[in-house]
Amino acid sequence: MRSTEQIEHTAPVPEELTGRPRRVPTGGVSWRRTFSAFQYRNYRLYFIGQLVSLIGTWMTSTAQGWLVYQLTGSKALLGIVAAVGTAPMLVFSTWGGWAADRFPKRSVLLYTQVAMMILSFAMAALVWTRVIQPWQIIALGAFGGVAMAFDMPARQSFVVEIASREDLMNAISLNSAMFNGARIVGPAIAGFLMAKVGIAICFFIDGVSFLAVLAGLLMMRLPPHSPGATAGGALAQALEGFRYVWHHVRVRTIFILFAIVGIFGWSYSVLMPAFAQDVLHLGSQGYGLLLGASGVGALLGALTTAAFGTSFSPRTLAFSGVWLFSAMLVIFSFNRNLTIAMICLAASGFGMMLFFSTSNTTVQTIVSDEMRGRVMGIWALIFGGMIPFGSLEAGAVAHYFGTPATLAVGGIVCAVAAFVTLIVVRRRDAQLATAAGA
Repeated sequence: MRSTEQIEHTAPVPEELTGRPRRVPTGGVSWRRTFSAFQYRNYRLYFIGQLVSLIGTWMTSTAQGWLVYQLTGSKALLGIVAAVGTAPMLVFSTWGGWAADRFPKRSVLLYTQVAMMILSFAMAALVWTRVIQPWQIIALGAFGGVAMAFDMPARQSFVVEIASREDLMNAISLNSAMFNGARIVGPAIAGFLMAKVGIAICFFIDGVSFLAVLAGLLMMRLPPHSPGATAGGALAQALEGFRYVWHHVRVRTIFILFAIVGIFGWSYSVLMPAFAQDVLHLGSQGYGLLLGASGVGALLGALTTAAFGTSFSPRTLAFSGVWLFSAMLVIFSFNRNLTIAMICLAASGFGMMLFFSTSNTTVQTIVSDEMRGRVMGIWALIFGGMIPFGSLEAGAVAHYFGTPATLAVGGIVCAVAAFVTLIVVRRRDAQLATAAGA
């Protein structure tokens, strides 16, 4: 039974296409609700385990880039390793979504986390024994991408099972805060350890960090899994997610905007080294400050969404986030001052996190339970696909028109896409209102 306080913060909302009534949070602005998802024991276990593991993951990401450059001195290989690590998501994330709907999500996560733990230990052993070669890094990265393709849909759709629908935005926002907090802490620890101990220790600690996730998953108390009715084979069920998204107008609209912002907006990070060195004339320390500013802004954005997200309409948060991100990216592209650059990147990270957390929550709230895993599999496909495509787009445009122009164009494209999307959404609302009044 829910507490009186929880009931006061929820309100009935008209049924979605699934025919099921849903409830979303309402109420006043209060920082006391910033960590409301922590009231659920399963979510606390999940959060602690993921936080430890993500710090290790960022340590590996930092150490791997440094290792590749030490071995080869090739900037191109840095991009290849990054692309290989995400490319498998284009192929396997649809199957990952099917697995998340067909099998207990905790079981899927246990398998994927064990697989990634083994890969981290393998990397540590290869570095320690000094037999590491670039092709081995690429191969391990590809296997890691396959594991991530199954891990991400299950992890995203698992949140509603370990928290509640009423606190879904809070839980997703806290997950984003956890991710960005780890993004600040992990590289700092990795840099210290690489200088004092060596690169191999970073991969080893990452492997050990997965034990925290596994322990948290095993300690959870979950109801028995009961998969919904299925028709057709595994391939047909996996592809059913695309049909569902295409016919669900709201989800389709969110995914299109998400893809555009991902390709033309998030790709700004690919050009950060070039912008820092060639435009702002900064060294490695200045480059680190830029990355840190972006991470701090994203962290504050996630915490703000966790605290205040239920007090504003998702539409207001999502579009405001995109426009703030776009404006700051355009200003950043024309700026030549480090302090202003850091402020712009912090604000852009803040805006992007408003958009990401709100759109993720909206999608998971409006889809049916039996399709959530497959829908989030398509989310993972877009998320994974926009990294290599966005990188190619940003690199090609920057080659011909320069880094500042590329960043400015990206910001403008994102802003225009959000404006067009808002027009489409308002027209659809007007049509629905007319049809209801007829």
